[in-house]
Amino acid sequence: MLAVYSLQLSAQSIQILDSNKTVSIRGLSVVNDNIVWASGSNGTVALSTNGGKTFSWMNVPGYQKTDFRDIEAFDAKTAIIMGIDTPAVILKTTDAGKTWKKVYEDKRPGMFLDAMEFWNEMSGIVIGDPIDGKIFIARTFDAGEHWRGLPDAYYPTAEKGEAMFASSGTNVRKLAKDEACFITGGTRSRLFIRDQKIDLPILQGKESTGANSIAVWDKKTFVIVGGDFSNATSTEKNCVLSKDGGKTFVAPTTPPFGYRSCVEYMSKSKLITCGITGVDVSEDGGMNWSNISTTGFHVVRKAKKGKAVYLAGSRGRIAVLRLP
Repeated sequence: MLAVYSLQLSAQSIQILDSNKTVSIRGLSVVNDNIVWASGSNGTVALSTNGGKTFSWMNVPGYQKTDFRDIEAFDAKTAIIMGIDTPAVILKTTDAGKTWKKVYEDKRPGMFLDAMEFWNEMSGIVIGDPIDGKIFIARTFDAGEHWRGLPDAYYPTAEKGEAMFASSGTNVRKLAKDEACFITGGTRSRLFIRDQKIDLPILQGKESTGANSIAVWDKKTFVIVGGDFSNATSTEKNCVLSKDGGKTFVAPTTPPFGYRSCVEYMSKSKLITCGITGVDVSEDGGMNWSNISTTGFHVVRKAKKGKAVYLAGSRGRIAVLRLP
C-alpha cells in the first residue's frame, strides 16, 4: 500500500508554462480550468484564457513601480488587483486589463495591504498591517467598486511586532457566508476568528517567522503553513492543522519540506503547499507531506470552478500541476 501511495505522489509533476521575466508573482486567481490571472511586481498583470498555453502580459499604466501582490478575478474580463503601499491602492478592470479604474487609495504612512478575499462577485474583504496597533480591514459589497474601512472600535488590536505577510494573498480566507478568518506572523502568530484571537503553535518570535497562509475546508477544518523565510529549508513548526475550528492544533507527522508561503485544498484529503524551496503535496489531510518539486513558488491556487491547480513565483514563473 505504501509503495502505491509513493507512486501516486511521484507521478504528480509541475510543468512550467511561462517564465524568464524580471517580475515576482505573488497574486494568482484561477477562475476555471482555462482562465488564469496573475499579478506581481513592476505593475505587472498576466492573463491566460486557454489553460496556460499562452499568457498576455501587461504593465498597468502609471503603476510601473507598484507591487500587485494579490488579485481576484471573476471571468476573462473582470479582475481586481491590490497594490501594497506608497500608496496602497486597489484597481479594477472590466475589459481584460485594457483599462484599470482606481477603486481605493490610502496614502497614510505605514499603510501596507496584505491580502484580499471574496465570498462572491459582490462581497469582499482586504486586510493590511497594523496602523497605531490596529489591524486594517476594509469591505466591499458592490463588486469592488467601493471599499470602506471598519468603524475604529472594530479594528482588531495587534501586539508589537505582529503583522501579516503579503506573501501569497492567502492569509485571509472565507469561513462561511459573510464570515472570514485571518492569520498573523512576526513576533507573535495568531488566528483571528470574529472576536477570538487564537495563539498558533507555529514558529514565531522574529520578523521573518510566523504563519503565512491558511487553507480552509470548512468552519472546523483548516491547515496553516509558514515558518521562517530567512531560514527557508527549516521544517521547524512550519505547519499546523485543526479539525475543531482552532480549539486544538496538531503538527504533521511529516511536515512540509521547508518554509511555505501558500497552502491550498484540492479536496478534503488532498492539499498542496509551496515556498521558495519547493512544492509538497499531502494525500491525508495534511498529516504527511511529500516533496514533488524543488522549484520555488510563492503562490498556488486551485480553480474556483474546475480542477486545475496553478502556481506562480519569481522570474515570472507560472506553472500547472500535472496529475497522473
